Amino acid sequence: MVKITLEVPEELSHKLVQLGDRLPELLALSLEQPPLPTRVYQYILDFLVSNPTSEQILAFRPTAEMQERMQTLLRRNKAGELNPTEQKELDEYERIEHLIIMLKTGNLSHLTTNL
Repeated sequence: MVKITLEVPEELSHKLVQLGDRLPELLALSLEQPPLPTRVYQYILDFLVSNPTSEQILAFRPTAEMQERMQTLLRRNKAGELNPTEQKELDEYERIEHLIIMLKTGNLSHLTTNL
C-alpha cells in the first residue's frame, strides 16, 4: 500500500478522522466516474418518471447528441480504436439500449404501472 500525505483544512481533517478505515474505499468511489455523462441518465429518468404512455414509450429515442456519440463509439470500436474508458461508455449505452428495448417489447411493463 502507498502512503500519501495531504494538507487539508482543519475542519476537513476532523471529518476524515471520523471515517477511519473507510477513507480508502470512499476515495476510490469518489474517483470512479460514471460511464456516461449525468445528463444521459437524467434524460432517461425524466422520461421514465413522466409516466409515459405506451405510444410515448414506443416513440422514445436517444437525443441527437447521444446518437452521435454512440455512432462515434461504434465506429471506433469497429476500427479497434476504443480505449478502456470508451469501452465502458459503449457498454453502458448498450445496457441502456437493451433495457429500453425490453421496456418497448413489454418485458418491463411493470415499470410503467408503478410510476
